[in-house]
Amino acid sequence: MGDVAKRAGVSVSTVSHVLNGTRKVDPDTALAVQAAMLDAGYTPNNLARALARSRTNTIGVAISAVSNHYFTDIVRAIENEAARHHLMIFLADTRDDAEHELRIVKALHQRRVDGIILAPAADPEQRVLTYLKKNRLPAVLIDRIVCSEFDQVGVENAQPMADVVRHMAGHGHRRIGFVSGLAGLSTSDERLAGYLDGLRQCGLPHDPALVLCGDSAIEPARAAVHRMRALAQPPTAIISGNNLMTIGAMRAFRDLKLEVPRDIALAGFDDFDWADSFNPRLTVIDQPCEDIGSRAVQLLTARLSQPAGERQTVRLNTTLRIRHSCGCHD
Repeated sequence: MGDVAKRAGVSVSTVSHVLNGTRKVDPDTALAVQAAMLDAGYTPNNLARALARSRTNTIGVAISAVSNHYFTDIVRAIENEAARHHLMIFLADTRDDAEHELRIVKALHQRRVDGIILAPAADPEQRVLTYLKKNRLPAVLIDRIVCSEFDQVGVENAQPMADVVRHMAGHGHRRIGFVSGLAGLSTSDERLAGYLDGLRQCGLPHDPALVLCGDSAIEPARAAVHRMRALAQPPTAIISGNNLMTIGAMRAFRDLKLEVPRDIALAGFDDFDWADSFNPRLTVIDQPCEDIGSRAVQLLTARLSQPAGERQTVRLNTTLRIRHSCGCHD
């Protein structure tokens, strides 16, 4: 900075103000400083500046299944909102593995991120949450609402699932199967609770054989549907707990040469680009991915500004996209 100041014929403090925007500088002077920087090959040392300010203007984003369209949309929204706040993101895939998740969070912390946005993996010991609290690292939980000691943002899960069950029952279905998500996740538990509540509201009995875990993945869901259809009294409608399991169900129907919705009805949680392009078009519960991502960044920046402020839990509404796979017609 001293070299730049000499080349531009200004003080070091003026160079600092141009770099940091901490004080208004005459436009001609600012241009002279920028030209001197270019001439000197000067690049600001962001790490040194971060150490001086105790802020790095970076945030960590630790989520599961980066390849999942749902989380990809959320990450895109996080990045867009972070850019508005002049923040860069470090993205890591936790693989929904608690031990790997802990390693990732520790690594992000060691890289001095200002805070973390986390979709917590299933962990009865809550090791990551304990680490975050112990180290007073600002964090926002997304998708999985698990701890009121953190800011968190997700959607309503139970009521929308109950609504889908009622919708299927309205088409005359009495044996409605459910492919549930990865065990131990709050979203899986809440959607299962909604499914059971929907059965109760419709006066339908709960048959445990009609509820199988699809591990929130395509192939396990495909296998679960095969097992359901092999029952002496198979389901006439199936609801899946997320978008990947919806694809798994569709693959199973193809294996079994079942036509949707003529032979079996289908609905799922999560909308995605292809859901409206399949034949038939898929009936799904649409989550507001853009709002989830942007609200997460907003909660985190607010927490960075006010570390002692009251924690917030935000539940966003979903939208039921009724198309053809449930048996409805335009």
